[in-house]
Amino acid sequence: MSSHEPLPYGLKVLADGTDPVLDIVAIHGLNGHREKTWTVGDVNWLRDFLPADIPNARILTWGYDANTHSSTQISVQYLYNHATTLVSDLCLKRRLTKTRNRPIIFVAHSLGGIVVKSALIHSDAARHGAVEEHRSIKLSTYGILFMGTPHQGGSGVQLGQLMLNVASVFVKADDNILKHLERDSEWLQQQLGQYGPISKDFVTKFAYESYPTRVALGKTILVVPYASAIIPGIADAESIAIPADHINMVKFASREDGGYEKVAGHLILLADEAPGAVGTIWAKQALSLVDEDFSMPFSLSTVPEIQNFVGREKELVEIQEEFQSNGSHRKIVLLQGLGGIGKTQLAVSFIKQHRELFSAVIWLNGKSEDMLKQSFIDMAHRLYNEHPSSTLLKTAAESKDPDQVVDAMKRWLSLKANTRWLLVFDNIDNPKLPGMRDPQAYDIKSYFPAAYQGFILITTRSSRLKIGKIIPVKKLETIEESLAILSNMSERQISDQDPHAVELAKRLDGLPLALATAGAYLCQVSTSLADYLHHYSKSWLKLQRTTPELSSYEDRALYSTWDISYEHICSQNEFAGKLLRLWGYFDNEDLWYALLAGGSDCCPEWFLQIIGDELDFNQTIRLLCDHALIESRGVLGSYGMHGCVHSWIIHVLNVGKDFSMAELAISCVGSAVPRDVVPGFWILQQRLLPHAKRCSESIKKNPPPISQNGNHILDAVQKLGVLYTIQGRLNEAEDLYLWVLKGKENISEHTDKLITLHHRLGNVYCDQAKFQKAEEMYLWALTNCEKTLGADHPSTLRTVNGLGNLYSRQDKLKEAEEMYQKALTGYEKALGAEHTTTLRIVYNLGNLYSEYSEQGKIEAAEKMYLRAFSGLEKNLGAEDPSTLDTVNNLGLFYSGQGRVKEAEDMYLRALAGYEKTLAAEHTSTLNTVNNLGLFYLEQGRTKEAEDMFLRALSGREKTLSAEHPATLSSVNCLGNLYFQQSKTKEAEDMYLRALSGKEKTLGPEHTSTLNTVYNLGQLYLIQGKINEAEDMFLRALTGYEKALGANHRKCLDTRLDLAKLCKERNQLNDAIERLELVVQDYNKALGPDHHATLRATEELDSWKAGSAFDEYRSFLCTTPHRPYVGTP
Repeated sequence: MSSHEPLPYGLKVLADGTDPVLDIVAIHGLNGHREKTWTVGDVNWLRDFLPADIPNARILTWGYDANTHSSTQISVQYLYNHATTLVSDLCLKRRLTKTRNRPIIFVAHSLGGIVVKSALIHSDAARHGAVEEHRSIKLSTYGILFMGTPHQGGSGVQLGQLMLNVASVFVKADDNILKHLERDSEWLQQQLGQYGPISKDFVTKFAYESYPTRVALGKTILVVPYASAIIPGIADAESIAIPADHINMVKFASREDGGYEKVAGHLILLADEAPGAVGTIWAKQALSLVDEDFSMPFSLSTVPEIQNFVGREKELVEIQEEFQSNGSHRKIVLLQGLGGIGKTQLAVSFIKQHRELFSAVIWLNGKSEDMLKQSFIDMAHRLYNEHPSSTLLKTAAESKDPDQVVDAMKRWLSLKANTRWLLVFDNIDNPKLPGMRDPQAYDIKSYFPAAYQGFILITTRSSRLKIGKIIPVKKLETIEESLAILSNMSERQISDQDPHAVELAKRLDGLPLALATAGAYLCQVSTSLADYLHHYSKSWLKLQRTTPELSSYEDRALYSTWDISYEHICSQNEFAGKLLRLWGYFDNEDLWYALLAGGSDCCPEWFLQIIGDELDFNQTIRLLCDHALIESRGVLGSYGMHGCVHSWIIHVLNVGKDFSMAELAISCVGSAVPRDVVPGFWILQQRLLPHAKRCSESIKKNPPPISQNGNHILDAVQKLGVLYTIQGRLNEAEDLYLWVLKGKENISEHTDKLITLHHRLGNVYCDQAKFQKAEEMYLWALTNCEKTLGADHPSTLRTVNGLGNLYSRQDKLKEAEEMYQKALTGYEKALGAEHTTTLRIVYNLGNLYSEYSEQGKIEAAEKMYLRAFSGLEKNLGAEDPSTLDTVNNLGLFYSGQGRVKEAEDMYLRALAGYEKTLAAEHTSTLNTVNNLGLFYLEQGRTKEAEDMFLRALSGREKTLSAEHPATLSSVNCLGNLYFQQSKTKEAEDMYLRALSGKEKTLGPEHTSTLNTVYNLGQLYLIQGKINEAEDMFLRALTGYEKALGANHRKCLDTRLDLAKLCKERNQLNDAIERLELVVQDYNKALGPDHHATLRATEELDSWKAGSAFDEYRSFLCTTPHRPYVGTP
């Protein structure tokens, strides 16, 4: 090559073709050349042979600098740069020749294959923000012929090094390219991971060298051996042996060359298929008119998927025909059929075939309403990662309130231009229908976007659900389809000429799940089909005898196949069979090793064999997976099973009520409950809740008798109660604690254990505002503590303190003070004045005294707080959570006294300490964040208040739950903020949300629920909605009087507001009479100098003087209003 000869880089057309309809593009490899690589002598097969065999193809070759020992130019570009250059060159050529949509077939030798894969990865990514035109290359690519490409590295690196050694002239080399070819290099592994998801979009041929290549010193090697030349698991792939070495496998001297005949034959077939296939892709692309701003990469990673879907062509066509539109008018398809009939897999198959029709496929698990909401949350995060500039998606991704996430997602799906999405609601088996009273049922329509657009696909077992176009999913119609499933799953050649195969297919009655299970079994054994039929018949008869309630043929067919697989599993590994039975006492989703390993105490020997180490567990699990009874969920080492399989385990395998299994499951779940000081405890708690629910159901329906391990099981159930308590599910916690209490009483448990349980029940009742029951529990614990342990024992004093907390919650300040003082005296005597437990009682006294209005008590409150703070700081350190609790409450105290600077300093100090010692989202941190919000609200710093409330709300939703009382307290606080800002619509939304959650979580008569009812009354009063306000005030008053007594401050406040309502209705005399009674009660309850008494008295004087109520309304709207915050 002369110094003026152009470099052999870029595209060169070798043949224009006759009326060409596709492009064949050849890419050379290591040390290659765009023409010489394909040439032997003067013969270039791409130029001289292929045009005659594929006359309708334009044939191009592309060159780039991949030299390792050239004496000419050395490139500084690396592999990715070469790939983007290839895409850019192809796009330019095809646009200039107006062939942008023409199919492409790549022929790539050695390193050229890696460049092609990188180019297609780059092209696919163009939909997400790169040059959009580049995407056309991936869309147009139909097939790839890789020839000796080192997909997983190989001895090509050795070749490069050897070639350097024998080069006639040693020159500076670009070793970065060689490093990319090292076996299992990080770069190649990363590329494989990126290429895998798009590889299924192409027809792939893997050609590999059959002969070794001679190198220096007479040595010969296989440059790219077979194992490196293929990619295992790629769909639509075929391997081809070329009778040549690595260099000559792409050089053919004649048409009769065996290598050319193979290569040309495969290229001819690809060329015949490419125009139609790629034309369909571009037609779908043109039809969809997808706005890229609404796109999401296709993924079904969380959906169970079979590899070889069989049949259902009629149903697939029906779905496609119904969805043939641009999405501007909503289309709904309902797939309706039996459990295990293949509805989910039909939906998966349709989506895989037609995903280009949709901008985003959003798969939602509708097994329960909670799971459906979690699916919305997961999709919100995926979409926001793709579109970080979307305000709606940002709202959805950052909110931890599931209802807010669903609302934001629905609004995003309702955007005017966003019409090509597909929502899949899977497993909607318990829809809310007219006349149904099932509390677990829910209305699927409430989760549809408001705008009547897009596409919705639903799978359901319910024959009563009537939405959209209903497509019944029935049994497979032909024997051939049934045999195909058996053949695929068993990896056997099963023919319709085999009478046993046909008989088995008939017996399994076209049920895909039964056929798949039978096939999976046959894959594991050498049993003949005749023997399997014999086993099946025995299982069928046994089911008829032992489970007569199985009335349907379908249930018996499914259960019989599973029964055979179960028996084989037991013969292989009896422990695996027992693990399957044990699973019936857990939820069917999300079982993992650590969950089981926690139940190692007092467990049977077979269970220890499974959980001895994770390898043993994995081996057992693999056997169940091999028989298609369970499947990996792909995340967090989690496994799950089909709901039908779970039902079979519960109702057939476990029909004898093996209480030892139930106890073992309870032990595992109870042992896994983390304390709330463990980092990330809320994540594990959320995973445990479905299993805790299943254990609770077992206890309610079939309470196990307390065995010799009774204490162990009762303690585990008690931990489930702790889990429910932390999650704010107090009713469930109460039920479990009561069951444990009954069990411990039956086995004559030691009194000290019963005392602890009574104390915990007292705490739950106190949180539920069931104050009488709480007092009964505390008094029982106190009496028995004093009797068995003595009046000064720490356990006795703990209960005394609990009574103090109870009386404080009821505003029985005198009784509370007596309890706290008694506890303080006892702890000082038993533990010392500086002991941390003693100081916590001092801290409680500070809280109590801060509730008084008398100056002496106020001074005592500060004294108590400072004593507690000083002692805890000395004993535990300035950043210990107990010390910080006192700092936080000093902030509350100073805020109440109007000492603004000191209050803010305390709050900020507590917040900084919590964030450092615990975490930004720990419950203690969030309590202080919420308190800061209240403080800022009092100061009129509404923007800062809103920031704090929103942070507290978001953190509590994540750490606790959307319906935890503390979370709802933050919602209530936001209502107060918006009330003060005169944002009455937003305030009402917050109050109603808080009220709905509290009624569900705490009950309609809980004092915290009543606080929000009272706040709504205040809001309606300001809006002039007199009747609605009266309803709220009367409800609040009735509840307060029942829970707290008629003379409680909250009752008096509410009666004052009811008097004002009379005034608003111009019933002046009645209003004055009511207010006079309220003033008298204020005097009795709080004293004449209390600010509430003084304000009511002033109000009374004003009314008697004839002041207008409008002045009061104006006063409320311009003065910081203090609705009830409510007890977290």
